[in-house]
Amino acid sequence: MRHEQPKPPRDLAGYLEAMTRIVFSSGISWRVVEAKWPGIRDAFSDFQPERVARMTARDVDRLAKDTRVIRNLPKLEATVLNAKEVVAIGKAPGGFRGYLRSLGPAPVAAAALKKRFRYLGDHGTYYFLWSVGEKVPAWDEWEKARPATATRKRATRR
Repeated sequence: MRHEQPKPPRDLAGYLEAMTRIVFSSGISWRVVEAKWPGIRDAFSDFQPERVARMTARDVDRLAKDTRVIRNLPKLEATVLNAKEVVAIGKAPGGFRGYLRSLGPAPVAAAALKKRFRYLGDHGTYYFLWSVGEKVPAWDEWEKARPATATRKRATRR
């Protein structure tokens, strides 16, 4: 069963929030992420990319001690770095949505996103593209089209 795809975000904050949710979901129960999300949103100024991009190492260290958020320093740092990229893309003609559309089909776009942004892997890029309203193939087609990784090779040998 395929779920109804969300509508594209209205602004850069929506793109950064969608991306950050995926960053923090990597390797963590979605229930934990959902429970902490209001604190994460508040800590990152409602994902206003310009404000997040201006955060300093001291700000990130402060967040790493804040019990309202998931205190994973690399993910906190990744959010700031990703915000800087979102701001840069947002200034270009066509904005963030134009950038995504310029990348080509979903597998090509996913590879470009993995290179440009922190903490977006194979699953994360697929979910990010889907969650911001971009056209992606059904998950089973996506999985078949991806190059085999060492983990996937071991799983298919069992």
